[in-house]
Amino acid sequence: MSDKLDVKTSLDGYRAAAGEFRLLELAPQRYLAVDGAGDPNTAPAYREALAALYPVAYAMKFASRRELGRDYVVPPLEGLWWADDMASFTTSRDKSRWSWTMLLLIPEWLREADAESAVAAVAAKGAPERLDDLRIEELREGLCAQTLHVGSYDDEGPVLERMHTEFLPSGGLVPTGRHHEVYLSDPRRTAPEKLRTILRQPVARV
Repeated sequence: MSDKLDVKTSLDGYRAAAGEFRLLELAPQRYLAVDGAGDPNTAPAYREALAALYPVAYAMKFASRRELGRDYVVPPLEGLWWADDMASFTTSRDKSRWSWTMLLLIPEWLREADAESAVAAVAAKGAPERLDDLRIEELREGLCAQTLHVGSYDDEGPVLERMHTEFLPSGGLVPTGRHHEVYLSDPRRTAPEKLRTILRQPVARV
């Protein structure tokens, strides 16, 4: 059996340093995805989305190890976030106005049929409420700016403000896609001030 893959150490897109903005070019990636809206701290849809994503992700992992001899660490949770007024991210942080897509990366050697088999296996054991809403989404983000935020999710605003009002304009860049976050820490086991979150913004040169 091959060594266990961990995308947090093997893929450049999962590397970032606090206090540093950098540009990187990302290849297309496929994800398990579930959409929703509202404050992730209180919206039932958010909990239901995770309850659908994780069982399928683990079913795919165990099947890959059992049938293909390829094991991996289930990748970190990711999220795409947007709102009609982006000030709700950088200033007011009004989470009730946010829309989101929660994501778990699919390793490159697994195919849509593997995801479909995992969904069927999870459904056979008692389908989570939003299992039918789960889909595969391919992101083609290309050129991106990203940094690492260390601290509470509620303290991301100033970092995002610097990204959008200082770093992007200084490099002749404009945002082109949805705000993307990668959660390197488990909030159930990590103090808020120690949470590590990659903040990513797809961009284009003007």
